[in-house]
Amino acid sequence: MTIICYPRCSTCRKAESYLKEHGIAYTYRDIKEDRPSKEELASYIDRSGLEPRRFFNTSGQLYRDLGLKDRVKEMSREEIISLLATDGMLVKRPILVTEDAVLVGFKEAEWESLL
Repeated sequence: MTIICYPRCSTCRKAESYLKEHGIAYTYRDIKEDRPSKEELASYIDRSGLEPRRFFNTSGQLYRDLGLKDRVKEMSREEIISLLATDGMLVKRPILVTEDAVLVGFKEAEWESLL
């Protein structure tokens, strides 16, 4: 299992603490240093069952700077994936990638039911 995070993100730190507290082995991946590729993002979206727009970090500065709030509604799946792949800071985190599922964001109950 892999957790894709940004080290300075408090939600990512909570998610990582959860995994450690429960003795769950994982691989850590820094989203800024090793951002997901288009192919990975497409796979994560498919496996998560979420709409592609749900993968945006809507509280991030870059999202606001690019004025994506209104633009994202008009974007195709391919456009969203291409844009997300340009900068890890656009991607909602953490992303938990397991053999069977992909979770985006940290909701303890959701993680508990999967793990």
